[in-house]
Amino acid sequence: MVFKFVAHQRDRNILVHISPCSVPRSLWLGCSNLVESMCALRCLQSMPSVRCLQNTAVMEESNEDESLKKNTLWQISNGTSSVIVSRKRPSEGNYEKEKDLCIKYFDQWSESDQVEFVEHLISRMCHYQHGHINSYLKPMLQRDFITALPEQGLDHIAENILSYLDARSLCAAELVCKEWQRVISEGMLWKKLIERMVRTDPLWKGLSERRGWDQYLFKNRPTDGPPNSFYRSLYPKIIQDIETIESNWRCGRHNLQRIQCRSENSKGVYCLQYDDDKIISGLRDNSIKLEKIVISRAEEAEGSVGDEKFEKSRSRGRVRFINQSEKFKSETRNWDKTGLECLKILTGHTGSVLCLQYDERVIITGSSDSTVRVWDVNTGEVLNTLIHHNEAVLHLRFCNGLMVTCSKDRSIAVWDMASPTDITLRRVLVGHRAAVNVVDFDDKYIVSASGDRTIKVWSTSTCEFVRTLNGHKRGIACLQYRDRLVVSGSSDNTIRLWDIECGACLRVLEGHEELVRCIRFDNKRIVSGAYDGKIKVWDLQAALDPRAPASTLCLRTLVEHSGRVFRLQFDEFQIISSSHDDTILIWDFLNVPHSAQNETRSPSRTYTYISR
Repeated sequence: MVFKFVAHQRDRNILVHISPCSVPRSLWLGCSNLVESMCALRCLQSMPSVRCLQNTAVMEESNEDESLKKNTLWQISNGTSSVIVSRKRPSEGNYEKEKDLCIKYFDQWSESDQVEFVEHLISRMCHYQHGHINSYLKPMLQRDFITALPEQGLDHIAENILSYLDARSLCAAELVCKEWQRVISEGMLWKKLIERMVRTDPLWKGLSERRGWDQYLFKNRPTDGPPNSFYRSLYPKIIQDIETIESNWRCGRHNLQRIQCRSENSKGVYCLQYDDDKIISGLRDNSIKLEKIVISRAEEAEGSVGDEKFEKSRSRGRVRFINQSEKFKSETRNWDKTGLECLKILTGHTGSVLCLQYDERVIITGSSDSTVRVWDVNTGEVLNTLIHHNEAVLHLRFCNGLMVTCSKDRSIAVWDMASPTDITLRRVLVGHRAAVNVVDFDDKYIVSASGDRTIKVWSTSTCEFVRTLNGHKRGIACLQYRDRLVVSGSSDNTIRLWDIECGACLRVLEGHEELVRCIRFDNKRIVSGAYDGKIKVWDLQAALDPRAPASTLCLRTLVEHSGRVFRLQFDEFQIISSSHDDTILIWDFLNVPHSAQNETRSPSRTYTYISR
């Protein structure tokens, strides 16, 4: 009896003849078919009496000796047993019959036996065969789990996976198949993407508030809310707004609105702070003005966002979605700040109001009368008066129960604020040799700048002196400190950037022609105002790069004030500045008229507020 095993390797048939002479009777007795012979072969190969010499080797022969190639035999012998490999393939009919029979028996085995048998076959194959099998298995192992998960009732997992995609990837995912598109649509993934951006980016947050679509965010699938297609169409509109804002900042395009603050005794607006609803300013005439920003109503218009219909409402409403007609109304809030409506005038100081800060509860002001006053922001009532400094209070900051004030008397006072009526002096910091013009602080450091040309750093927790930053050639008038970076402006007409941890000067910005009176920065820009009446916008990231040429640092110079610029504040959308010329200017970089898009300077509008 001879057992026969036919294997297919590349384009060759290998015929294996096994002599049963040396095979134990228990292995071959009753083996009457090919599959059982294969099992016998597996057992045979585990016997120590059989020695296999590269059973998967492939011999490359030249075409010149074809007969030698066909008759090549590998004989493996030990005693009387032999394994003879022939490359001669049997007839096609026999191969198909034997293959079908092999598959039939294979299907009858248990899963574990099938795996074991396939593993054994794979272990006998050469590298080429492994690669071929890998290529065959690779697409079989790739599963569309996004489609499979909903079939198992796990839609929420598929939605959660796709919610991590950015906009470009989400667009591509919608094109994969209808099932993916359904998961994205029903999961409101465009809405979730916008919500993620609003949570992490101040620019997106500000746009959501100004454009009005914030009311449909962070809600659990309102039944009367807009569909996923609304958010998908909204996303490119937001990107377009962002690109327009960045372009307007770079090119200096803005919508300028001038607010006149005239009174008999007024000679300048010394300080201000604003939010979306109001501006609070301190004037040289000893008063504090609370003024509401008056918003004009948008004109009615028809338009569309993607495949959705919308209207601009005449009222100061927000985006309203009409579920029945698949429409939503959108007032884009291109608000025209037509002026300031005076809400209150606070009086009590006997000197000019030089500095102020407010939050949702109180306004705190410092004056040349050397006092600090605390006012109720809603009623205008004086809640507290702090008498400590001997001369004018030039600047103050408060946050999280701590307040720091500085004075012309060369001292810095640190206060604990338990409540508006319970404010106690913690420590007085001395060390400057001239008036302390400005202070700023966080949880780690208090930073002060003086007319003595120095910036001093103190520990917030212990109030101990840490270091001095030297570099300015004349007195320092302004600074801001945040996240290890200090930016200061001086009467030497320069701006300096400092690393507070090591005291190193990182960059000197030159361009102003007179004293730099006020300065603010965010993650992208530095905005400075000076006694030359100019406001300059600088590229912060370029300024922090030592390789950037000095000529590329100033992005734009804004010239509208006719007097010294005393204070300014800005965000991603606008700059608000005050000046000795009795004006407050609002530079709007979001709502620029279309007629001014190709201009570097927008036409200004002048509105007047006459003090009572």
